[in-house]
Amino acid sequence: MTNNVTMSGIEQWFQMNMGRLIWLVLMTVLALVADRILSRLLRKALDKSQIPSASIFINLARVLIWVAAIAMVLQPVFGINPTTLVTALGVGGVALSLGLKDTIANVIGGFGLMLGRVIQPGDLVTVQGVTGTVHDITWRHTTVRTRGGDFMIIPNSVLNTAALTKLSPVSESMITLEFTAKASCDPDEVSRDILARVTAATADLELESQSPLVKFTGFSPYGRTGQVLLFARPGVLLSTIRDKAARAIAEGDPHYLVENGGSSYNAQE
Repeated sequence: MTNNVTMSGIEQWFQMNMGRLIWLVLMTVLALVADRILSRLLRKALDKSQIPSASIFINLARVLIWVAAIAMVLQPVFGINPTTLVTALGVGGVALSLGLKDTIANVIGGFGLMLGRVIQPGDLVTVQGVTGTVHDITWRHTTVRTRGGDFMIIPNSVLNTAALTKLSPVSESMITLEFTAKASCDPDEVSRDILARVTAATADLELESQSPLVKFTGFSPYGRTGQVLLFARPGVLLSTIRDKAARAIAEGDPHYLVENGGSSYNAQE
């Protein structure tokens, strides 16, 4: 008897609210379809245009779709006046904004970065000691992919306040090896020998458009100081090409290099 009463109550509830349920399901389906279609179209349009293509614009469009869908079901389905809800949100907006101030700062920072074309996906940047390629800019953070394949997550608010350097492919790939040669040596002979050693050792690692360079920078109590500039091709760790070049310079104990503390060179990025 109890089961029959329960089933009867459920059937009666469905009959009374059938129109509301149909409207709710219809608006949900329409929102899902619009979400997918608009996301694909927007992504294609951004890829073809000069506007930076990042997920922050697609996410904004998706939010607007769902906000519109929710607004259209509040009154018919739940009996909530959208105007009343907006008023209530306005009253609690101040307290909510205080609790979400970091998130709001990141969202505003993301729009500032994109609309101001400060950085775009694909840019080579250095920020707070992290160097890599901008992978994406989302609501809250920017993803930077390093040469080693790591993804660094940097809050957008940090990017708006920290010093940011945009790099060219050549400068991003450059490393420096310092050396000291005897004062009595011939600089041209030193340059030719070092270039020959380094080029042979790093031929499969160096950037095709930029050959290694040798520059003399001055004098020290030990002799002539100089630098070897090397340029690693994409995907090659800077530490790998630096190690090979340093080994090539030290190999055979060149007579023109000054022995300083048991080492013939000082390697640094």
